[in-house]
Amino acid sequence: MKLSRNTVLITGGATGIGLAFAERFLKNGNKVIVVGRREEKLQEAKENFPELITKVCDVSNTVDRLALFDWVTINYPEVNVLVNNAGIQQRVNLLDATKDWDYYQNEISINVDGPIHLTLLFLPHFMKKEYAAFLNVSSGLSITPGVWVPIYSATKAAIHSFTLSLRHQLEDLNIDVVEILPPAVNTDLGGVGLHTFGAPLPDFVDAIFEGLENDEEEIGFGGSKERLRASRDEIDLGIKMAWEGFVKNNPDFRTKSK
Repeated sequence: MKLSRNTVLITGGATGIGLAFAERFLKNGNKVIVVGRREEKLQEAKENFPELITKVCDVSNTVDRLALFDWVTINYPEVNVLVNNAGIQQRVNLLDATKDWDYYQNEISINVDGPIHLTLLFLPHFMKKEYAAFLNVSSGLSITPGVWVPIYSATKAAIHSFTLSLRHQLEDLNIDVVEILPPAVNTDLGGVGLHTFGAPLPDFVDAIFEGLENDEEEIGFGGSKERLRASRDEIDLGIKMAWEGFVKNNPDFRTKSK
């Protein structure tokens, strides 16, 4: 992938993986636009990295996505890289899924509707560029689902499948299509403190940008890298062992609410 002299749009770019990507793209000589739902987090990001361009946007909302596309292409028509990074993760006991549907649908809207719709919006714009790229952040759980996060795992499997189709359909164009498959990374995804066991964020970002520099189309790290070419038997065993480990460490997960 061409790593410099781009204008990069990153969803979910105010914190975590998105902000770490933004920092690295800035260091490589790119203009970077980050969007997120929380104005205060965007302001914190801009205080740390004044070169950032920020915009409030809820990618779960169709109207917000359309407005974002219009705003970016009018004000920064040179944009040529979209990083579909925004996502949320919710633990769900399917035997006790008693919340309103909006709670569960929100995860689908952010993780699936957002990246697919934004890709469709920006694709005609990118087709006019000398060079462009889509970077879709899925998850190692797109291959071996985390049973305790069933909706999240399903949404990331959808993005994995969509990215494969997108890459084949764009193979004759000068548009790179890259899938990034994080393992558990030490961020606040899913809630503060839930992923402190995960890979250190700087190590993860180093590996991802090394993969981008080497023109890799699917980039994992640690366990998620190993899963990319795992057999079905290995995947089935991995799902079972991870689920058993989770239940052992979280014995109240399957307790029904009263």
